[in-house]
Amino acid sequence: MTSSTDALSTEVNVPLRDVVGNRELALEVVPETLRPGALDAPVRWAHVSELQDPAPYLLGGELILTAGVDLPEQVDRYVRGLRDAGVTALGFGLTPTVHETLPEPLRRACARRGLPLLVVPSRTPFLAVNRAVSVALTEAGQRDQRRITAARETLTRAAGGGLGELTSALAAVLRSWVALVGAGDVLASAHDAPTPLPLPVRELMATVRAGSGIRSATTELDGGIVVVQPVYPQATASHLVVVGRAGRLDGAERAILAVGAALLGLVGRAGSDAAELGAAATGLLLGRVSPGEAAWSVLGSEVVRLVAGAEHRRGPGEVARRPDWLRARLDTPLVSVLPGPSFVAVAGTSPAPEVLEDLREHGWLAAVGSPVPAGRAAGAVAELDLLLARARALGRAVVAGDGPPDPGALLDPAAARGFASKVLEPLVALDRAGDRSLAPTLRTWLAHHGAWEPTAAELGVHRNSVRHRIAQVEKALGVDLADPEARMRLWFALRWLSPVTHSP
Repeated sequence: MTSSTDALSTEVNVPLRDVVGNRELALEVVPETLRPGALDAPVRWAHVSELQDPAPYLLGGELILTAGVDLPEQVDRYVRGLRDAGVTALGFGLTPTVHETLPEPLRRACARRGLPLLVVPSRTPFLAVNRAVSVALTEAGQRDQRRITAARETLTRAAGGGLGELTSALAAVLRSWVALVGAGDVLASAHDAPTPLPLPVRELMATVRAGSGIRSATTELDGGIVVVQPVYPQATASHLVVVGRAGRLDGAERAILAVGAALLGLVGRAGSDAAELGAAATGLLLGRVSPGEAAWSVLGSEVVRLVAGAEHRRGPGEVARRPDWLRARLDTPLVSVLPGPSFVAVAGTSPAPEVLEDLREHGWLAAVGSPVPAGRAAGAVAELDLLLARARALGRAVVAGDGPPDPGALLDPAAARGFASKVLEPLVALDRAGDRSLAPTLRTWLAHHGAWEPTAAELGVHRNSVRHRIAQVEKALGVDLADPEARMRLWFALRWLSPVTHSP
């Protein structure tokens, strides 16, 4: 078994056979220089060079054209350098003033090194060869683009039928067998793939998983070719796509495989999420699983963190408001977008700082609550409301636990709520009786450090209305809000108050 990155397969090229077969060029192939498969080798451009050692300036896949103006005495070394540089063929131009016939040392060296040698007649200028190769490459690129477009449409339609139909469609387009392999080398979907996958293929998959960046590997196996790549080439993807067939993939087929791999990743993950959500919801409704067990099946953790978001500055655009956009960034299917706009999500872990910054750049200001058991998630909404108010006041994301220790963590939750209810009962009673929004106003005003304008802007009222409400708060509670001790006690009381009693 051998492996390679097969760099040339990702670029537009034409087989040497197409260049040789162009009758207008009248190229003559020196038969003894051809080895099996030589005419199928890729040509990605033609280049004229009279250097004695052009190898350092080549990338591979070239058709080198020379009139032998400065052909070195060490012809064998010259030919070997071209071959080692990956040159596809050497075209030697017959020129009456330089070489009227093909030099025998060059013929013998090309035959010995297996470098295809083409004789370019004197009536065919090198410019004509360059132009012919350029035209052939353009036509090949257009053909490849049409193939890719048609395959993309076929695969997109198949994706609507689910993972199995998409896998079969990709296998048909590539004329291959296909396997989608998940974490732990579990077969998620397959079409005509050998079961189990051969050991060399599993070893290659392990090598790809251990890499980083854009990863793809090709290996020869039992006279055929096997390609392995992640569903998301630039990510640490848990799923790999494995394709096997008789011949190598060309550039268009590599592009088609990339499209198929991405679709397999999306469809596979969506199907998995839907199945897990369905099972979790069914279990909860029937009372057969606990909230913690349901959270584990969906999020991989029985401890969850609530994430809330509110519009920032101009707010999120149309795409950033979509649940699927938020779901992809927060790595949880449990996302609800609310009017305002705002959102709330239940995640297994806290989003990374770069994710929170990405949300902010897209018009979302986020707050992340403390980790709580899934069964107590509803009781964590009060904390989330206060954290979101804090985030608005600061103009940046806020994560519970990132600041100074929370004194509430040292108290029994029931005792904290009892204290909060006793302290804030006058406000709660007034709000229920007259819809005065005193508790929400106090919470927002404290979050903005007593600033009237920001509080009024967030609440959508005039600053005089805020002043009037705060005066009512002072009168109802019998406190002086200029006293920092009073502010602190009320802040913690609002922090511990049941979310039902202070919702705006």
